[in-house]
Amino acid sequence: MSRPACAWIDLDALRSNLAVATASARGARVLAVVKADAYGHGAVAVSGAIEGRCDALGVACLEEAMELRDAGIRSPILLMEGVFSPDEILAAARHRIGIVVHCEEQLGWLLHSRVRSPIPCWLKLDTGMHRLGFDRLAFLPALHALQGAPQVSELVLMTHLARADELDEPFTRQQIERYREWTRGWEGLPRSLANSAAVLAWPEALGDWVRPGIMLYGASPLGEGHESAGRLRPVMQLQSELIAVRELGVGETIGYGGRFVCDRPMRIGVVAIGYADGYPRHAPDGTPVAVAGHLTRLIGRVSMDMITLDLTGIPQARVGDPVELWGERVRVNRVADAAGTISYQLLTGVSRRVQRHHRGRAA
Repeated sequence: MSRPACAWIDLDALRSNLAVATASARGARVLAVVKADAYGHGAVAVSGAIEGRCDALGVACLEEAMELRDAGIRSPILLMEGVFSPDEILAAARHRIGIVVHCEEQLGWLLHSRVRSPIPCWLKLDTGMHRLGFDRLAFLPALHALQGAPQVSELVLMTHLARADELDEPFTRQQIERYREWTRGWEGLPRSLANSAAVLAWPEALGDWVRPGIMLYGASPLGEGHESAGRLRPVMQLQSELIAVRELGVGETIGYGGRFVCDRPMRIGVVAIGYADGYPRHAPDGTPVAVAGHLTRLIGRVSMDMITLDLTGIPQARVGDPVELWGERVRVNRVADAAGTISYQLLTGVSRRVQRHHRGRAA
């Protein structure tokens, strides 16, 4: 018997979410973001399941791209942070991997490289995120330098939206307007602005390429209250089992620091999962959990390997019963909201000791 903490990855749900992204893209090409091990879901399995259903895959670095190439993934791949040294340009060209160019150093490396075959290049314009990208003054010289460069097979103009998940925030519209103004005269080049939030809520940002990430994995970047949440299917079900059931009296405390105090006779369940598995240590009392399909709550401080639940309202619960930490019954956004974090962190934070099991059609 192995430790019961595991993550089930539903590849059919993944493809359903990709279909939502594709429909929302209104004809734009789709770059599916599979960086960070496909947000904790297994980049090789995820990429294999959607190969041929999207137009390209997005990763953060060459190591992530090479994992896919070594596994036989043949789809176009884009390094979304570009390269970190000149040598990586040669490797990217050799393995048919496109690159983002976001700074003068990367531009120089590319233009001075001697690649045997040209590679796709996405030139990044900073319209307000102020993280990566050329500012307005440096953008046009970089664009002129890349236009027609022998190292470049295709040129895409991109930017990144900083607040697209805030639907009442005018900054997104300001970024879109800046992008249009600063790229005026270059309308013949493909353009890309939209992340998951923009795909779902900002049709004016769709452009020629969209870059869905978190929505592919079933979590709406706009929250559970937005209609998009109902169209997306959770891909990861993080689960474990009850390994002990206790009866405690009034005034008894639970766990490290005695954070939770029983205000009545209570039935308590212990679950084999903790912060070493990626469950958030800072999750408060009341964070939703499901036992054999019945909703209940976390009580007591999260330990390295265990958590404790309130079973008072689930008298039939027994050792060995399945516990869902997030998935179909408990949406990951609900756990993230309770813990004061975001679904991205929870999904990417599931540790390697949690076994992944993929179900659904592999391709």
